[in-house]
Amino acid sequence: MTATDQTPRVPADAAAEWVARWDAQQEGYIPFREERFAVHADVVAAALEGVEAPVVVDLGCGPGSLTARLAERLPGAAFIGVDADPLLLGLAEAHYGDTARWVRADLADPSWTEALPPVVHAAVSTTALHWMGREALAALYRSLAARTAPGGVFANADHMPLPEARMNALAAAVGRGRTGRAEAGGRGEREEWGPWWDAALADDRLAPLRAEKRPTPQTTEDAPTGAAEHHHGSNLLSAADHVELLSGAGYSSAGVVWQAGDDHMVVAVR
Repeated sequence: MTATDQTPRVPADAAAEWVARWDAQQEGYIPFREERFAVHADVVAAALEGVEAPVVVDLGCGPGSLTARLAERLPGAAFIGVDADPLLLGLAEAHYGDTARWVRADLADPSWTEALPPVVHAAVSTTALHWMGREALAALYRSLAARTAPGGVFANADHMPLPEARMNALAAAVGRGRTGRAEAGGRGEREEWGPWWDAALADDRLAPLRAEKRPTPQTTEDAPTGAAEHHHGSNLLSAADHVELLSGAGYSSAGVVWQAGDDHMVVAVR
C-alpha cells in the first residue's frame, strides 16, 4: 500500500469517546500499558536530549495513544504516526489533530518509507509488530536503520515469549494478577477487543472511515496477546530474536531495557 495521509474526518466528540474506549479495553490485555508508555518516553527523551527539532515515527500507531503521550514529553519534536487501518488512524487524526502527521500505510509494503523524511531521530512501536514474519520484520528494521540519525533509537514494546512453556505460563500469571488487582481496585471489567470493534463499526458517526469489517487481530496496537489469548497472532519472536535482527539491520547496539512478565521493551541505538 502506498503511503497517504488523506484520512477522512469524523466528529471530535465521537473520536474522543472511541479513543477512550480503546485505551480502556487495551489495558485489559496490556496490564502495564501506562508504565510501558512512560518507559518509551524515558528512552526517547534521553536519546534525543540536545537534538534540535527531532523527528519521531510511531509504527502501527493505532488511534495515537503512544504518539500523544510522547508529544506531551517532547513538545519540540515532530511526530509521524503510521498505521494501515483507516478507522484507527481516523480516530487518531480526529482526536489528536496536528499532534502528528497521520499516514495510512502498510508496514509490510516497502513503499511505506515514502512517508518519512530522509532522516528520523527515533522510531517507536507498541504491540504492533508481532504480526510481521521474521524476514519482513528484518527488512523493516533495515529500512529504519538506514534513515535513523547516528545516536538515534528504535524502541519496540510488545509481548515476546520467554524461553520455555513453564516460564511463559508464569509470565501470563503476572499479567492476569495485575489485571485482577486493577479490577479489584474499582476499575471494573473492561470491554474486550472483539466487542469494541463490533460496536465501533456499528457507529454511524465513524462511517466516513470506511471500515467495512472488523480486522483480524494482526495489525496495530490491537491483538489480544497476553491476558486473554497468549501470543495470539504472534510471530513468536523472543526479545533475543529482536536484538539479533536489529543488530543485523545496522544498529550499533540493542538490548532489553524493561520487562514485566513477557512484556519487553527492546531498544536499539543507531
